[in-house]
Amino acid sequence: MTNPTLNSLQDKLDAFARLLKIMDELREGCPWDRKQTFQSLRNLTIEETYELADAIIEENIEDIKEESGDIMLHLVFYAKIASEKGAWDIADALNAVCDKLIKRHPHIYGDLTVADEEEVKKNWEQLKLQEGKKGVLAGVPNSLPAMVKAYRMQEKTKQVGFEWETREQVWEKVQEEMAELQETLEKNMSQEKKEEEFGDVLFSLVNYARFLNIDPETALERINKKFKSRFEYIEEKAPKPLKDMTLDEMDALWNEAKIELKKS
Repeated sequence: MTNPTLNSLQDKLDAFARLLKIMDELREGCPWDRKQTFQSLRNLTIEETYELADAIIEENIEDIKEESGDIMLHLVFYAKIASEKGAWDIADALNAVCDKLIKRHPHIYGDLTVADEEEVKKNWEQLKLQEGKKGVLAGVPNSLPAMVKAYRMQEKTKQVGFEWETREQVWEKVQEEMAELQETLEKNMSQEKKEEEFGDVLFSLVNYARFLNIDPETALERINKKFKSRFEYIEEKAPKPLKDMTLDEMDALWNEAKIELKKS
């Protein structure tokens, strides 16, 4: 594995220049690359992002390197298309983010003093508002997965003081929302009302996860992977088709999987 500390700044610049040159060549000579647009690349970029997320969950450092490179290619691709439209190029994008980073880190590039990470995040949100953002939540993408979006919104509103004081208060809110959900079930309220109350429970649990310093999306994905591996064990070890097995028979294999998969 290549040791990144062996690469000098010039090595890194040369590698980036190489990618830019290859992008120019592909855009000119490859029929598939020539055909791509912002819109056609969008879903592919989303797929690459999820592949990077998978590699991070697996803590596979080589896959993280590969997927990071794939995403870098996509970003260079967008810049190339924009430059062909005469809108902006990769230098404009990089300089814009550099300017933003400098402006939003006055404790590094100015004379502001901060006590900790929380003050940094609070200052970041305040600076965004000063730059013309319409509101604290304006920067949260609409297309984010719902659980990630809930977490990000709660993190952002926290920076302006909209936050519970203690973990115990948040847990009380979880219990309150669960009681309200139970009431909708007991009274057999409309499906819409049940969905609303169920959503409140999930939202409050996401909030509680924050107070436990747990990323709920990552936690759920780890459980998804565990469930998948255990169920696949049942499929592999089943003595007959699953549809012909009783729940007790499948549960026995499930418990066996819990033991056997821990050994691997």
